[in-house]
Amino acid sequence: MWKLKDGREVIVRPLMVEDKDGLFQMFSSMSDKALEWSMAPYTIEVIQRWISNIENLIALVAEWNNKIVGYTSIYKFRHPRRRGVGDQLIYLHQDFHNVGLGTAMMEKLLQLAQKEGMHKIELYVVADNKAAIHLYKKFGFKIEGVGKDSFFGSNGKYHDMVKMGLLLDQ
Repeated sequence: MWKLKDGREVIVRPLMVEDKDGLFQMFSSMSDKALEWSMAPYTIEVIQRWISNIENLIALVAEWNNKIVGYTSIYKFRHPRRRGVGDQLIYLHQDFHNVGLGTAMMEKLLQLAQKEGMHKIELYVVADNKAAIHLYKKFGFKIEGVGKDSFFGSNGKYHDMVKMGLLLDQ
């Protein structure tokens, strides 16, 4: 159990194959604003693809009132030349923004990554997504580069993408 700033208690636990429908329900109920910087739409087929690759994921969900309200994962690159490196993402339902859920999920995810002996976690985030960048910096992620005009937003404009990374074994 993790107590959020607003008093609600969530369970942060490993993703299971049985979570497919719950994840789909979460993404289906997310606002356009919450998905603004994402690669939506998250169809049942997209979620099935994630779950079918569960052995290459370190993945967590957050539950509140028997509903999934958050998802985070690290995809562990399979090629030997990328051994120990993973690509991270996080999604929170809009009803759980700014209450500490992102922090709780990141903390647990990075602990699991360290236990698995991961070397480095990478991610890409739209430069305008200040809340996400703040969260990543809080956990020690560093900006490693910027891709100019690499994300076509729902506003019909291109936005920069920031590459961030975190070395775990230093």
